[in-house]
Amino acid sequence: MKKVFIFTLLVFFLSVGTASAKRLSVASHKVNVRSGPGTSHEILWSVGKYYPVDIIKTSGNWCRVRDFEGDTGWIYRSLLGNISAVIVKGTIVNVREEPGTDSRVLFQAEKGVSFKLLKKKKEWFKVQHEDGEVGWIHKSLVWGY
Repeated sequence: MKKVFIFTLLVFFLSVGTASAKRLSVASHKVNVRSGPGTSHEILWSVGKYYPVDIIKTSGNWCRVRDFEGDTGWIYRSLLGNISAVIVKGTIVNVREEPGTDSRVLFQAEKGVSFKLLKKKKEWFKVQHEDGEVGWIHKSLVWGY
């Protein structure tokens, strides 16, 4: 009985810790990810609109973020928004006209391309790129939402 109680508490606290990380997405067309909370810190890399990140810490108006590859850096808070978004985690993936592998391929997206999430249909996501292209992508090929 005691082991079951301890296990239940452990599962509860692990789920609370996981749920506390907030996921936001880049709301601007180009955003610099920096090594520290301020513009005087080195630019590590830049990301485009709809790039999803997990907020792992805040310092003033800056957020320390983690991306789909586990890389971390700092982004100014006002450049992030509560936008449902996904990012391609496969090398090259097909974006289709309709949900399903029998549907026509509209275009392909490379690893690291981000999309705004428009709609979910079972295991498929209707997505929109910042340039306006819209299509369906399988859930297993992306990270975010």
